[in-house]
Formats: sequence, C-alpha cells, structure tokens
Amino acid sequence: MDMASASLAPAPAFEPVSEESGKPHLRGCPVSFAKLKALLAADLYRYAGRTGFGAFARHYAFTPGYKYTVLMRTAGWLKLKPAKAFGLYPLAKWLLLRARYKYGFAIPEYMEIGPGLFLNRFGGFYFHGDAVLGSNVNITHGVVLGYMNRGSRRGAPVIGDRSFLGSGAKVIGGITVGAEAAIGANAVVTKDVPERGVVGGIPAKLLSDQGSAGYINRLAPPELLAACEGALHGAMTKPR
Repeated sequence: MDMASASLAPAPAFEPVSEESGKPHLRGCPVSFAKLKALLAADLYRYAGRTGFGAFARHYAFTPGYKYTVLMRTAGWLKLKPAKAFGLYPLAKWLLLRARYKYGFAIPEYMEIGPGLFLNRFGGFYFHGDAVLGSNVNITHGVVLGYMNRGSRRGAPVIGDRSFLGSGAKVIGGITVGAEAAIGANAVVTKDVPERGVVGGIPAKLLSDQGSAGYINRLAPPELLAACEGALHGAMTKPR
C-alpha cells in the first residue's frame, strides 16, 4: 500500500470525548468568603467536634487531611475571583500542589465536595475532578475515584451523603454510590451501589444493607450544613 492509499484508509472508530470531560471547571468552587468559612467549619467539626479558632489552628497545623482541605477549598474560592484574585490564586495553587506532593493527596480544588469532608490518615488519595462527593463523607487512605473513558459507564463517580470508603477502595466510572453506603477495603467498584449498601471484593459485590452506620461519626450538625446551602458554584448536590 502506497502512502496516498494509506492516507485514505478509514480511521479507527473511537467514542468521541466531550469537550468538558476531564478538564478543569468551576462547579466545586466556593462562591464567597462566607461560604468558604461555612464549608471549612463543617469540615473542621468532623475532626474536632467544635469549630473555634483553637481547633482550627491545631488541626491546620497537625492534621494533614484538614490542612489539605483548607488549601483546596481556599484555592477553589480564589479561582472564581477576577484576574485570579490579583496573584493570590497562583500562590494558593502553589501551596496546594506543595501539600499534594508532601501528603500524597491529589484532589483538585474545583472538584465538587460537600461539607463535612473527613480524610482519614494521609497518602494515596487520587480523585478525578469530575467526581462528586456528598456531605459528611469519610475517605480512608489509598482511595481512588477514577474516570472511565468509554462505554455505558463513561464518566466519574458520584458518592452519596454519609458514605464510607475503606482503605484502598477504587470507585471507577460514571456510577452512583447511594447515601450511607459502605465500600470495603481494596474493593473495586464499577457498578452502582444502592443506598445503605455494603460492597466488597474485586469486582465489588453487594454484601449487606447495613450501610455505613458506625463508620461515620461526629457528623456536621444541621445548622452547619444549612450554612453551606448554595456554597458551591454550579453544584449538583445539596448538603443534607
């Protein structure tokens, strides 16, 4: 076959990729400083059981998960500002990247994450920016929320409120994990999980309907969640 013939040969058929898939967006960015503070207060409550300045200073200094959350949400808020907050956004992004490499967290500042996030331990958190986390979710080290590039479950996962993801769990593709679900350690989840479902194994299978009870403690109270209503730019979910 000569070069002219080769150039006319039909190209392999691939599923087209959306312009927005896998690209940075603004959906998870806090819309105002007041909403940023409300989100961080709800997150802090999960670690400390209170929201005072002393608790903030202590956990920012000594708790990698909370420190990263503060830097992540602050960078997201500054990302919405005109002219990227006159140079403050690049600084916040640099601090976030520095924390990423120090602690092993790869969670974009624009990812949609509800109030009351709890990152247990540190190291090996890899979340695709199109994934969605509900409120009062517990994540243990080694968890991956991954994007599937093709097929009927193309996309990134949506994790419901008060869900628990065990150490090393992998949740892949455009699937929904229902509220109060529990995903076992090292499970590989590629199908929807019902509300209060408990799954485990490779591939993950439904084991029970006992949910995350006992694994989610120190929930952010209703008044803190109420203060977070409308906090995220273009959010898909509401805190509850």
